[in-house]
Amino acid sequence: MATAIGVDVGGTRVRVARVDAAGQVLVRLEQPTAGAPDLVCAQIEDLVHALDDATVEAVGIGVPGRVDISRNRMMSGGYVDLSSIDLGSILAKTFGRPVVLDNDGNMALYAEHAIGAARSAGTAVMFTIGTGIGGAVLADGRILRGRAAAGQLGHLTVDSNGARCLCGRRGCVETTSSGTALAGHLAAAGLPAATSVDKLLEESRNASAAAGSVLAAWAGPMRFAIDTAIAAFDPEMVVLGGGLGAAMHEALAQIPDEAVWYRCPVVPAALGDRAGVIGAGLAALSRQG
Repeated sequence: MATAIGVDVGGTRVRVARVDAAGQVLVRLEQPTAGAPDLVCAQIEDLVHALDDATVEAVGIGVPGRVDISRNRMMSGGYVDLSSIDLGSILAKTFGRPVVLDNDGNMALYAEHAIGAARSAGTAVMFTIGTGIGGAVLADGRILRGRAAAGQLGHLTVDSNGARCLCGRRGCVETTSSGTALAGHLAAAGLPAATSVDKLLEESRNASAAAGSVLAAWAGPMRFAIDTAIAAFDPEMVVLGGGLGAAMHEALAQIPDEAVWYRCPVVPAALGDRAGVIGAGLAALSRQG
């Protein structure tokens, strides 16, 4: 049985899984993200080594930021910036197997298209919501890449006078609707930093004005970003994934819907936060055929 090891590098957690050709997770590990690029690289090596066995044919890695898959190199990063190291070459040399590098949003949508919520779709858009916001676009059954790194949907502008983003621009949806941004909304509302999004949703259902205000500030701009993506790509569906994807889907249900042209189903990811490692594993296997 051929397997691959999928790696999903997030701003908060690094997840690694051994995956078979059907997308089944055979074994999975995760750790808090180590921090500096060299530490994250060593962490990935250790985690991959822990799951490696004779069935593994390749390693797939999803990373935040822009990736040129033709060169198997990162062009830039976000909350975890690994662009200063040649991660693919380092791991290929260490493990003696092909290594496939891609944006983490692309890996997640690859999995959702293969076995998840977008399985029946030829065109789809995905937002992955966690520490930051990633994105990916499926067009005619294939990941849309543009010149190299299309699909950076976390950097759709929702407020031209908004906060400065890591990308260098202002008012990206990542600055308003990511997990990092949610912490800022909690602080602005005077709520405890440890307040979970599930607690906010529960209190909002019980008519808490403070919880409703925080959720509106967090999810409202995401509605704008989704409408923009629908207008640009006319997808069959929009998938919300990442660790906060399901919560965002519920929060959006509380945001009044505008009577706009740009509508299509918005659904939570079927694979949850496993989509990244599954997609990375499947992508690595698919390129070995």
